Amino acid sequence: MFRNNYDNDAITFSPQGRIFQIEYASEAVKQGSVTVGLCSKTHVVLVALKRNAEDLSSYQKKIIGVDTHLGLSLAGLASDARVLSNFMKRQALASKMTYGRPIPVERIVDQIGDRAQENTQNYSNRPYGVGLLVGGVDATGPHLFEFQPSGMTQEMVACAIGARSQMARTYLERNLEKFAGCGREELVTHGLRALKESLNQDKELTVENASVGVVGVSGKEGEKRKLEGFRLYDGEEMGPLLERALEGTKAEGEGEGQGESMDTS
Repeated sequence: MFRNNYDNDAITFSPQGRIFQIEYASEAVKQGSVTVGLCSKTHVVLVALKRNAEDLSSYQKKIIGVDTHLGLSLAGLASDARVLSNFMKRQALASKMTYGRPIPVERIVDQIGDRAQENTQNYSNRPYGVGLLVGGVDATGPHLFEFQPSGMTQEMVACAIGARSQMARTYLERNLEKFAGCGREELVTHGLRALKESLNQDKELTVENASVGVVGVSGKEGEKRKLEGFRLYDGEEMGPLLERALEGTKAEGEGEGQGESMDTS
């Protein structure tokens, strides 16, 4: 891991123009359990796979509500995510107290991006070892953003980060055109199916290891829409959501199997 004295801090570039401490922080994100985000014209859904360090411990919290219109999911160091989420909560509260309105999603994402980027300019700091998917609704509609340890942020239609996230990204890319017109339940179903794709064959999604966060708006396009506040589904509340998503997967699998048998007869 030692690379010729260029990885001792987060402010020194290597001759190839790389900052190795940021790359190490990105590796911490890849080691975290997978989380998936999807955005439609009316809703944003965050889906996360939870881990427990051992059989005697509880499952780690992966989705955090920031405000009534905003939430995030994480992959990487949960302690770093807690620091960033607390900062976001303070900024959201300050916006309400100062301007009397919820903070725009893009603005708060830019603020945590700036905070992370400052760590690459100070010798005594280190990059945050966590990646975030931030989903929320503001006056311009639903938004999903990805935050990286380098401080880079970008708006996404769908995204997956964490260990084995490539499997989930493949599912998202395959169904990308469907997401824009999806309602709340359909978007949750797609999120859980994408999450399932990232699991090892000997693992299954359960009410203990999966959680979902949803925020959106209701009402017809062109009219004043009503905010559906951020809601976290956890524990037994996950039962009906998992049942709906996994039943659809089984039905598709059976249909494909019948189609194959008809072709070979």
